[in-house]
Amino acid sequence: METIQQILTPLLNMNLFFLVAAGTFGGIILGAIPGLSVTLTVALILSLTYSWELLDALALMLGVYFGGVFGGSRASILINMPGGPSNVATSFDGYPLAQKGEARMALTLSTIYSFVGGIIGVIVLGTLAPLVASFAINFSQRDYLLLALLGLLLVGSLSKGATAKGIFAAGVGILVGLIGMDTIGGGTRFTFGSLELMSGVNFIIALLGLFGMSEILFQLRELNQKGVATFLKKAVFPPLRFILKFLPMSLRVSVIGVFVGALPGAGGEIAALLAYDHAKQTVKKPNREFGEGAHEGVIAPEAANSAAIGGALIPLLTLGIPGDAVTAIFIGALFIHGLQPGPLLMEQSGDLFWVMVGSSFLANIFILIFGLLIVSLFIKIVTVPKQILLPIIAVITVIGSYSINNSMTDVYWMLGFGIVGFIMKINKIPVAPLVLGIVLGPLIDTSFRRAYMGSEGFGGFLYGFINTPITLILTILFIFTVLGQTNLFATIKTKLKKS
Repeated sequence: METIQQILTPLLNMNLFFLVAAGTFGGIILGAIPGLSVTLTVALILSLTYSWELLDALALMLGVYFGGVFGGSRASILINMPGGPSNVATSFDGYPLAQKGEARMALTLSTIYSFVGGIIGVIVLGTLAPLVASFAINFSQRDYLLLALLGLLLVGSLSKGATAKGIFAAGVGILVGLIGMDTIGGGTRFTFGSLELMSGVNFIIALLGLFGMSEILFQLRELNQKGVATFLKKAVFPPLRFILKFLPMSLRVSVIGVFVGALPGAGGEIAALLAYDHAKQTVKKPNREFGEGAHEGVIAPEAANSAAIGGALIPLLTLGIPGDAVTAIFIGALFIHGLQPGPLLMEQSGDLFWVMVGSSFLANIFILIFGLLIVSLFIKIVTVPKQILLPIIAVITVIGSYSINNSMTDVYWMLGFGIVGFIMKINKIPVAPLVLGIVLGPLIDTSFRRAYMGSEGFGGFLYGFINTPITLILTILFIFTVLGQTNLFATIKTKLKKS
């Protein structure tokens, strides 16, 4: 009974209630602005609230966290410029949907299933946190390597028939992701003596250029053509039967999101990419081909990245280990207020844990409310003529690039990636695999090298792929995925039919 009262505290305490509401609404708006990452926003909130009461500060930060991750989908869908890394996969089908006049449908589905994914994440956080944490902490470097390789196999799914070009783009992306200082050996790679390249290429900068500026340059070629605004379909809220059709898939990808989110360092972007691939592999009859405006292509990544937030909070509150960059800031907030994150936190400050669970639950309710209420506000973006909209997006892109490190060098990098992305689009080379390589390259590099260094020679390294249940399961999953991507199963089935 006491636990239920603690969970309901944010709902019954008007101060906490309004802080969660304000944080969620502000997070949605700020998350929709490319370049203003959730990590940066939560860090700013921490600096403004360090003198507040702990529960008040955490309520506002949690609202911003959930709202910011969700808000990034608005820009992904409407202008093909992901608001954050975890919204990259949303743009694969969200933007084509908007281009087909179904922006309202895409925004509505992403809102509903972000809510579903977020609630699943919170439920797991509140009921299975210690179990999930013990599972996640047992992940070895070899397991992270397999997880990253599974993500890299998305190249086939994202290449839209140009698999060879997609593999090439992914390879280039991996090389770009490796630029900078080697985190293991301490040396430098591909820096060519430049001090500014020592810190590597910022992923957000690459994102803004490859998706944002390249789209602006590409759209400039079609200024005299009719835009989306001329054929925006009439607003009709989808019927309940239509919404429930996607519920089983959303539950599956939400579970994926929770477990990936609970892995320290994995993050919502990997969860969203894996969920997108899961949807593409399991959905038999989508309304359209994936990459052309499939509803499932919007639902899967949004449910997964929202569920990943609940997953990321699990190692924070149970083990004192941040699940991603944002939860690392939450650790700082707890330290500032004299608390020690870790196994004893739930015993010594159980009320804090349950209030955070309640605040997270409330934030997802506000996501559903605000997300549906302001669909019309966001939808006006696609009705703005391109001659007005494109310069505004260009200015936002430049400001977002500069604001990350207050550096003009980042702006130049963004413009460079924009030109590269523009050339790739003209030559029908898929951009998504390049982004995939930039994201997964560093993880593949560090996890492979650490796994090999911890093995006794090459034989010991190979044996490690079958010596623990988690690794064995991931290895089998990887092998089956490779066989599925190469269509080997279909070939065998065809030959058996002929014989």
